[in-house]
Amino acid sequence: MTTAPGAIDLHDSFKAYDVRGIVGETITAETVRAVGAAFVDVLGLAGQTVLVGGDMRPSSPEFMTAFAEGATRRGADVLRLGLISTDMLYYAAGVQDAAGVVFTASHNPAEYNGMKMAQAGAVPVSSDTGLYEIRDAAQAYLDAGEIPAAGEPGAVEERDILPAYAEYLRSLVDLSGIRLLKVVVDAGNGMAGKTTPAVLGDAALEALPLTIEPLYFELDGTFPNHPANPLESENLRDLQAAVREHGADIGLAFDGDADRCFVIDERGEPVSPSAVTALVARREIARAKADGDDVPVVIHNLITSRAVPELVAADGGRAVETRVGHSFIKAVMAEEGAVFGGEHSAHYYFRDFFNADTGMLAAMHVLAALGGQEQPLSELTEEYEPYFASGEINSQVADKDAAVAAVLSQFAPEAAAGGTGAASAAHEDFAGVATTVQRMDGTTVAAADGSWWFNLRPSNTEPFLRYNGEARTPETMAAIRDAVLAIVRAER
Repeated sequence: MTTAPGAIDLHDSFKAYDVRGIVGETITAETVRAVGAAFVDVLGLAGQTVLVGGDMRPSSPEFMTAFAEGATRRGADVLRLGLISTDMLYYAAGVQDAAGVVFTASHNPAEYNGMKMAQAGAVPVSSDTGLYEIRDAAQAYLDAGEIPAAGEPGAVEERDILPAYAEYLRSLVDLSGIRLLKVVVDAGNGMAGKTTPAVLGDAALEALPLTIEPLYFELDGTFPNHPANPLESENLRDLQAAVREHGADIGLAFDGDADRCFVIDERGEPVSPSAVTALVARREIARAKADGDDVPVVIHNLITSRAVPELVAADGGRAVETRVGHSFIKAVMAEEGAVFGGEHSAHYYFRDFFNADTGMLAAMHVLAALGGQEQPLSELTEEYEPYFASGEINSQVADKDAAVAAVLSQFAPEAAAGGTGAASAAHEDFAGVATTVQRMDGTTVAAADGSWWFNLRPSNTEPFLRYNGEARTPETMAAIRDAVLAIVRAER
């Protein structure tokens, strides 16, 4: 992994709210060492403790060591946390009131690795809060070919935080009194293979009324069974089959760094992340009201189902819409004092978890709701899914702006021409339907009567234009989806 000084441009791996690159090409031990030094410099952490952990990817141990070398050279002490999930970093940053980094590329393939960073208190480090400054300072070190030593180099210690993390989560959701549930968990060879036995099993604490059927719990960053990306339906097939085979009450699928959780019902059918958001929002609103919060705030990104803000309002809460992305949502969580937040991608954020996202805590809420009554999960969640959603569909498009403009010319001609955004669709199958356009995060086109909407959003981390849509009927959802994707994928 030796790289000539200045040979790597960190612009290739630094994204809007994390770092991701191909190991040995855009992310190496040398670049990580420089980032560790820059992390201390930019955030003013000399003389303080920096948390360092990583997931099960083969390159993570080397990168943890390199980051620690850079950070200690610039005068910070390092607390090595070893193998951790991303939400374990947030937990440690919250309870230790310390900044830190976890090496992970989340759901990306095995050849990738990256960094998710947090300031003290689990406040995110993003493009708006120092990430690009860290990039530029690290690039300067790389170009110079050396990292100057601080007057007093830091020391390195190690600590296992898994038992304390498990105990903290259990303090937030009491599962001890639920009915016995059979739960299949697909860890995807990711970090949930380590956290699930500690939190939901008896590896660290007393057993809960849960029978866990493990699937791919072996930590293996080469992902020998399937990619650790439950957002793709094909990666859920093994879990769906196992739920049916075992006659389980519920299935849980985690991504590689275990900060996202997807839910499968007893029939083997996926429960949408929007339905999970609505279910958990209801629980958190009720708890917050019991604690004296008159109008609890729930955050949701604009791609979640319209059922989410409708249910929040019906339960006496206030729904706040925000952009996609964990750093943006965490900032709004803090500004609004929100009790909970959810994304369509199965990221779930909790005020009680330092405004950070944790797939495990969301799973515990679902288990508590399911085990606290007698209905099967499919019936319990039925009221939370009144609309029909397309799911996220990716298209690799050479000119994303041109593709979006072509869609607008058919569904919102006035907006395409630079007008106010209110227009009637010109597409032959939807001609005359009044539409509105919102450009908060990508481009959202909606029927004025609320019967359907769709969003087109360029990915921040991958070369895709992402489509999400929803409608009151499955026929309308399919018709809108097919019409928009035909335009997006047309040669031009």
